[in-house]
Amino acid sequence: MLKPQSSKIPKPTRYQNAAIDYYMGLTNSDYLHYGYWEPLPTHGEELTLTRLRVAQESYAAKLFSFIPEGTKTVLDVGCGIGGNAAYLCDRGFSVEGLAPDALQQERFIQNTNGKVPFYLTRFEDFHSSNSYDLVLLSESSQYIAVDNLAQGAACLLSNGGYLLVADMMRSNAEYREGIFSNCHIATELQATLVQAGFKLIKTEDISTHIAPTIDLCVDNFRTFGLTTVKYIADVVAIAVPPLHTLGRWAFKRWLEKLVVEGLAARAIFESHLCYSIQLWQLSR
Repeated sequence: MLKPQSSKIPKPTRYQNAAIDYYMGLTNSDYLHYGYWEPLPTHGEELTLTRLRVAQESYAAKLFSFIPEGTKTVLDVGCGIGGNAAYLCDRGFSVEGLAPDALQQERFIQNTNGKVPFYLTRFEDFHSSNSYDLVLLSESSQYIAVDNLAQGAACLLSNGGYLLVADMMRSNAEYREGIFSNCHIATELQATLVQAGFKLIKTEDISTHIAPTIDLCVDNFRTFGLTTVKYIADVVAIAVPPLHTLGRWAFKRWLEKLVVEGLAARAIFESHLCYSIQLWQLSR
């Protein structure tokens, strides 16, 4: 299935998708996730893409540490471009990936050397005669309604199977508009999973360990993105003044608020969200 038409996707999700495209271009990495910075950078220490790639490997290892012994089969939901799947496959797991994006499918197959099955579909539309030991949602839970997430995972897991969720979540339920507002409210997600028969086995808040990636992306956008836009605007002002005037009006009307919000992403994250890794077990 091809990517849904943008008009059918909520604006916060479209903002997140745009951020993912920016992130892929910025990092040129096999991973799409925020990474896990350990040790944490000291105040004033330079954040680099090389260190980010190390943090992304550390994140995969962090997820691996949450997987219970005896787990063999894993369904990677919202598998992105295959970084986590390749990491798990190399460690002996039988992994399958799922995502609705044809461009990610191509990168996924490359990054896993064609060894990992990929299903081009939404989680809500996925059906399988197989059951899995563990369903993984690494930064993909926010794209699935909580009821669909809980019920879908329960249907795909064998009794006693596990759901591993790692994602941003809204700690402040009153935060309803903005670039991160598509993230689930933590308490609502927890209540829905409990109602579906899941029991929380282990959880860890890693907010401070992913926050440096937000800083890195914002710094790069401020240094390179805004500088480039200003240069283009200056050239247009010289070459085609009426077009520059129109562009300034359009920026003020539609883009300025988004840019300001993007530059404040770290403060928004710290005020309204958290990043949690949660291991749940299904008991029917």
